[in-house]
Amino acid sequence: MSKLFDTLVAGGVTIIPLLICSFLVVALSIERSIIWSRVRKNQKRIVKAALQIYQQDPTQAEDFLQQHLDFAIARIYLEAISIPNATPTEFALALDARTQSELPNLRRFNIIFEVIVGLAPLLGLLGTVTGLITSFGSLTLGDIGGSKSLNVTGGISEALISTAMGLIVAVMALIAASIFRSLYAQQLAYFDECCTQLELKHLRSLRQQAQQQVNIHV
Repeated sequence: MSKLFDTLVAGGVTIIPLLICSFLVVALSIERSIIWSRVRKNQKRIVKAALQIYQQDPTQAEDFLQQHLDFAIARIYLEAISIPNATPTEFALALDARTQSELPNLRRFNIIFEVIVGLAPLLGLLGTVTGLITSFGSLTLGDIGGSKSLNVTGGISEALISTAMGLIVAVMALIAASIFRSLYAQQLAYFDECCTQLELKHLRSLRQQAQQQVNIHV
């Protein structure tokens, strides 16, 4: 542990923002992983139950969705179901509008990962430059093998450590950003599928109501 601390200290001033970036990547990755794991574990069950209940009684489906408002798909469904006597167009527009409003929550922190991907290598490069400046500033003609050689070595260490740290943090952020971007794309496709299923249920419900009215008049 002490060796790791000494290595980080040898990396110079740029190690501090790089450590902050690495902490952000790890902390936000854990938070996003917990959220996505919970969503993917429960949302299919909620959708299946909501569709079944809606087919039998839309009012009960609304009550069921009210109990799961911490899930985006439940909020999307509820937005359309809660409209009284909605036409197919109104129903579809309500689903689409609510889906669009949920997208920022799905992309949450993605911009931070992307910024770190670009920023970390630049911070590492800055550490490289400052380390080389320290090394060359310590060189004196005729004293290369003397006491100032330690400063030269320290400057080179700072340059290499900061460069390596910047690349490591950038790779971590890039992996996290790619994973969560993929999950976001999959979730969008799943939302489209779920909304289409609910629209079909709604159309069938309207068709059944129309047929019942025709039978009553007959």
